[in-house]
Amino acid sequence: MGAVEATEQPIEDEAHALRRLVARYDATVFDVGRPHVRLRTHIGDSVVYDIVIEDAEARLESPRHGPDATLSADAETWSQIVDDVRGGMEAFRQGRLRVRRDLHLGVGFLAATALPQKQSNGEGRLRVRRVQTAAGGVSTIEAGTGEPVLMLHGLGATKASFLPTLDALAPSYRAIGVDLPGFGDSDKPLFGAYDPAFFARAVIALLDALELDSAHVVGNSMGGRVALELGLSHQDRVRRLVLLAPSMSWLRSRPWAPYLRWVPTQLGIFQPAPRPLIERIVKQVVPGSDTEWTAAGIDEFMRSYLSPLGRAAFYAAARNIYLEAPRGPNGLWTRLGQLQPEALFVWGRKDTLVPIAFERHVRKELPTAQHLELDCGHVPQLERPRQTHEAMTRFLASGTTAD
Repeated sequence: MGAVEATEQPIEDEAHALRRLVARYDATVFDVGRPHVRLRTHIGDSVVYDIVIEDAEARLESPRHGPDATLSADAETWSQIVDDVRGGMEAFRQGRLRVRRDLHLGVGFLAATALPQKQSNGEGRLRVRRVQTAAGGVSTIEAGTGEPVLMLHGLGATKASFLPTLDALAPSYRAIGVDLPGFGDSDKPLFGAYDPAFFARAVIALLDALELDSAHVVGNSMGGRVALELGLSHQDRVRRLVLLAPSMSWLRSRPWAPYLRWVPTQLGIFQPAPRPLIERIVKQVVPGSDTEWTAAGIDEFMRSYLSPLGRAAFYAAARNIYLEAPRGPNGLWTRLGQLQPEALFVWGRKDTLVPIAFERHVRKELPTAQHLELDCGHVPQLERPRQTHEAMTRFLASGTTAD
């Protein structure tokens, strides 16, 4: 572990902040996941340097080759990132620091160069790591201490979709963002089932690997459906549930179901979609999100989707969402009334993927649940972060959203 600087050419004073960041790079809090990466850093509009991470060390170089990620900010913001313990994440949240291509690398670098926390042992420090579990390798980002809260992303997203939530929860909880299998930087088994039971088993394996008896669980979209499965099938491992526009089995007819059942999702390894199409889809899913968040979300989706195994996982998970039976012995709506953990459902009035009309059906099957309606689309934690996180923290602390 350590940091070194390149001596190939002098680094001018304009890169003073970058030199300080590189000097305090701590590889123990960032599992890069590959032997060599290059981060291109922009200071304002004209000054560019590369930070190379290799063999658990970081060094500053002149730009060369293609970067794995880019980080852009003005000189004042870079100085604030150096001096403030949470400066990097705060600057990113406010849009003053832009991270493109690979949020895992960009945010991991911020974690590895942040000033140490007050605790001498570094407990609660922001860190990005890969956890080896009985279900395979799972990539996580976490910060804070206290009761654990797992955060599960939606279809096509990654743990990065919960960065604002991580920031909101870390002062009071041990907040852990998870890349579900098949997505982000977690393992992507070609023949994984990628249904709620499959994901739930992986989350339980993660709890076991982290030596956690139980945790609160927050899930968005597909991650919300996984959270529900955890509450139904592993209720002894779940404290409270927060369901952000959770994916629910369709109650109306599914005309393509008979055909999709016979299509091998592994064919997805040969069928990439063009980036402009993906950009339109993501912008429709998160219509009210900030421009930088939308751009970063597209990057994260494409990073997984452009890999053959990531594509196969995406198609398998999407097909399972469409095909899930609403009724019958194993139907979600048949089982929903058996949910034991206290639950808060957050619905978006502008959500076109999980319409707010589902709230009426949930109230019928699960009358004890709490509900919050927001003027947003499908990703409340990005579109309405203040309202979402205030309600979430109150509910996790007391089981109610009331002040």
